[in-house]
Amino acid sequence: MNSAPASSLNATVTRASVHSVQTARKLPVLLAAVVLLLTIHLLPVPPPFERGGVTVALSAEGKSCLAILAFAVTLWVTETLPFAVTSLVMLVLIPALGLLDYRATVRAGFGDPIVTFFIGVLMLSSAFTRSGLGARLVYQILLRVGTRVDRVLLGLLVAGSFISCWITDMAVAAMLLPLGVGLLRDADLRPRESNVGRAVMIATAFGPLIDGIATPAGTAANLIAIAQLKQLANIDVSFVRWMTYGVPAAVLMVPVAWRILLWLFPPEIDRLQISPQDLQRRLAAIGPLRGAELKTLLIFGAVIVLWLSTPVLGRWSGGRVAPPVEAVALAGGLALFVPGVRILSWKEAEQDIEWGGVMLIVAGLSLGLVVFESGAARWLSWVLLGGIAGVPVVLQAFVIVLAVAGLHLLFSSNTVAASIIVPILIALATQLHLSPWTIVAPAAFTSSLAFILVSEGPTIIIPYSSGYFSIKDMAKAGLLMTVAAGVCVATSVALNRLLGN
Repeated sequence: MNSAPASSLNATVTRASVHSVQTARKLPVLLAAVVLLLTIHLLPVPPPFERGGVTVALSAEGKSCLAILAFAVTLWVTETLPFAVTSLVMLVLIPALGLLDYRATVRAGFGDPIVTFFIGVLMLSSAFTRSGLGARLVYQILLRVGTRVDRVLLGLLVAGSFISCWITDMAVAAMLLPLGVGLLRDADLRPRESNVGRAVMIATAFGPLIDGIATPAGTAANLIAIAQLKQLANIDVSFVRWMTYGVPAAVLMVPVAWRILLWLFPPEIDRLQISPQDLQRRLAAIGPLRGAELKTLLIFGAVIVLWLSTPVLGRWSGGRVAPPVEAVALAGGLALFVPGVRILSWKEAEQDIEWGGVMLIVAGLSLGLVVFESGAARWLSWVLLGGIAGVPVVLQAFVIVLAVAGLHLLFSSNTVAASIIVPILIALATQLHLSPWTIVAPAAFTSSLAFILVSEGPTIIIPYSSGYFSIKDMAKAGLLMTVAAGVCVATSVALNRLLGN
């Protein structure tokens, strides 16, 4: 009779024990981060150093910025506090150490239009998934590529890549996960025992990651780079200009990723057991294009057309009728709630929107501003990448991709990586009289191309949760893909430089 209460009590005790263990592990890390913050803040300013005929000095304010940066990176890497909490702590530390007035700190983050862009994109992502439009699109692609394993793999890469041009890569990975697992289970392929399973599930991460760089809407890291280029270098990167660099790099990466996965994980079967008739039945079960899907498609189409036509409208009207891309994204997101259209409820949107990601953007913009203006970014840029000026122009993008990929291993967030790396490169480009955009573009792309470690972001964690591949599998494929991505990004940058973009 008392078994249920006893079981409940045991579960409660177990949860309490786990919580105590986690607290015991995290508290020393938090204290260490605080000690690191205070130590760097109180240390004397290091003497200037000379490199390439340039004297590089670190100011007291810059040293305090590095203290906050070390504190934040420690907590981000160890996940001692939730990402969003660490981000908000920085908004308090920046004015506390006298680097920026509190109101200015908040305005630098919350006041940037990029925040509304991200919220709008996340609303559109939610509608795309909840309406069933995403599942329908993937089944249609698989129906056309056939059931041969190599073609299914290519189909998943193409589907993930195409969709993640317009909605966040994490949402695309979450949408592809059940579809990929369903295909593997239909074929009776077991986790960790099948090369097909490894390749298919890694493809559900690679596809969204690759085309997350194609447009500004693909990932929050892109928005951080655009905002910081405007804020720190007074350079406006339009939706179309971003695409001129991002799309060629992404298009080159898709077939490369396909060949790498087939080479590393040779399929043990030629075809999946699922037939075109099975796919037809699944599409029939979804039914004809429903109202919610059609409305989502129309709103999405209108948003994309406006994003792409903004530069043309601006030139044609002298800037009078060109809507900002941020306003277009937010308007598209809000249109989902209008009576008569209503695709989402606010409760559904609240569940789907990653508010912690919004906080990361806010904190990243504020931190990026003070790191840049205090001179800390200039000092760090010379320490980390001061030799880039001696690298041939055609290889600079490749070197930046590899360097940023190495730094990205420290962070489990694309947004965090972009927030820290982009201001450093803008400072370096300014000092060396290089084009900030052509230096920042490869770094911004690489902030999103987190191929190597499962811990580098949720876009990999989501398919990893299926159990079909190991951390070692991901690292093998990711290392090769990172080098290949460097070549593809360098090719795109070189092509655009030749064309004068």
